[in-house]
Amino acid sequence: MAMGTDISFDTAHTALLAMDCQAGIVSIYAKPPAEFVERAASVLRAARKAAMPLVHIKVGFRPGFPEVNSRNKLFGAVKASAQYQEFFNGAAGAIHPALGPEPEDMVVTKHRVSAFEGTDLEMLLRAKNVDTIVLFGIATSGVVLSTLLHASDADYRLVVIADCCADLDAEVHAVLLNRFFPQRADVMTAAEFVEALRTT
Repeated sequence: MAMGTDISFDTAHTALLAMDCQAGIVSIYAKPPAEFVERAASVLRAARKAAMPLVHIKVGFRPGFPEVNSRNKLFGAVKASAQYQEFFNGAAGAIHPALGPEPEDMVVTKHRVSAFEGTDLEMLLRAKNVDTIVLFGIATSGVVLSTLLHASDADYRLVVIADCCADLDAEVHAVLLNRFFPQRADVMTAAEFVEALRTT
């Protein structure tokens, strides 16, 4: 994996998006979960220390999932299953407790795969004069891919934290990180990101 080791950040104009790192999702997708959470927490700590705007993205729905149309194959299946719905309720649906949110963090609740679709994320980024987005999350082929494509088309400079992404399909995960994402973003590890902020 080609990593970006010589990247510097203008932290006043860079936002970190931690996406769909909810307790239930982490427990299923991240293997092993404790190591994933430790890496993600180190990224969040470094961003907070650098006073970088930090946005947690989470999936959430009103009771009965009125936001979901049955034509939506992915979320329609969730709406039709009481068992699947439990992943978005209570402790399972909350952001993993080791990751936040802290009082200064922002939280955006979404009802689709992309962090932008139907949310006020774009408004928050504009208000902060953000031109660079650092992102990670679960799943690589879900929220990370969809959000990256939207942000790329909106002309943001993009950085993906590779080892803070996870997916149940290891092959798709590897292809996205090694071949697809580098066409639109810089790809780096959590340790490289922390070091880049330390030397910025």
